[in-house]
Amino acid sequence: MSLIEQFGLRALRALDPETAHGLSLKALNAGLASLPGPATSPRLQTTLSGLALPNPVGLAAGFDKNAEAVDALQKAGFGFLEVGAATPRPQPGNPKPRLFRLTKDQAAINRFGFNNDGMEIIADRLSKQRHSIPVGLNLGANKDSSDRAEDFAKVIHHCGAHVGFATVNVSSPNTEKLRDLQGKAALSSLLTGVMAARDTLQTPIPVFLKIAPDLTDAELAEIVEVALETKLDAIIATNTTLSREGLHSPHKDQAGGLSGQPLFERSTRVLATLSHLTDGQLPLIGVGGVASAEQAYAKICAGACAVQLYTGMVYGGLSLVTRIANGLDDLLVRDGFKTISEATGSKRQDWL
Repeated sequence: MSLIEQFGLRALRALDPETAHGLSLKALNAGLASLPGPATSPRLQTTLSGLALPNPVGLAAGFDKNAEAVDALQKAGFGFLEVGAATPRPQPGNPKPRLFRLTKDQAAINRFGFNNDGMEIIADRLSKQRHSIPVGLNLGANKDSSDRAEDFAKVIHHCGAHVGFATVNVSSPNTEKLRDLQGKAALSSLLTGVMAARDTLQTPIPVFLKIAPDLTDAELAEIVEVALETKLDAIIATNTTLSREGLHSPHKDQAGGLSGQPLFERSTRVLATLSHLTDGQLPLIGVGGVASAEQAYAKICAGACAVQLYTGMVYGGLSLVTRIANGLDDLLVRDGFKTISEATGSKRQDWL
């Protein structure tokens, strides 16, 4: 990390977290960050549900909620991006403050509540951008919706032509009863509707499902069953957790979803369980506590075809993306793997 980036991170951490987040997006668009382009090599190049990735390190949803910095983020080292979540109608989200740094734990708690500009504005932005790497959209439901399942179908129908993939987000803990949609019957109905809407697109796109880390093995088995029945394209494991186990920071008791380092082991065990249950039938994307090449590699070896990060950049800066990608390349060489797919699931048993 350069001295300039270290200074910038210190300055941002002196501000309210949500204010700092907004300024980081403005800095990206103003060209104030070093943007080296996607890190890549023959070993790092991989395919995820038909999407060609220069490397398997992606941006998780939530950083660029409104697709405002996609042009810059495509040059930041990532192999793919996910923006959003987008809901049919704009909504302000939950009252502030709603984002908290847990510096001692290298973590964050948020309770944003799907604050976004709505699918029409987000689709307009996406339609005017040229995507050099795959860019996907996280789908959400309005808080006051009378039919949340229909909301997901509406967003993919409206925005699907402008993205490379879409993610059904039923795992945010910040919209009341949203996680209830992870139940077998509700999830099957929801995904059937989303896949039907996807199939009306001129060019159908892959659909992913993002799940919570707080599910039992029996619930995970039901999700896999539904995912295979509905021909889902991938599962993202996982979103934030409601657990507060082992935290030390002053804001540890704030309501909301916890992300960052405390989530790493929990989310990786869920990932490994999914890998065991799917047995290679469904691509998996590992998220939760990725802040080093070693952690990204651990998720790949536990069963992930690709990884995503967000909170790690709060503490490691934007250059963390390239450091992780290059470090992954080194780890693949060390262990004699020629491709990401060769490493995927190679140490799954260590997490079961």
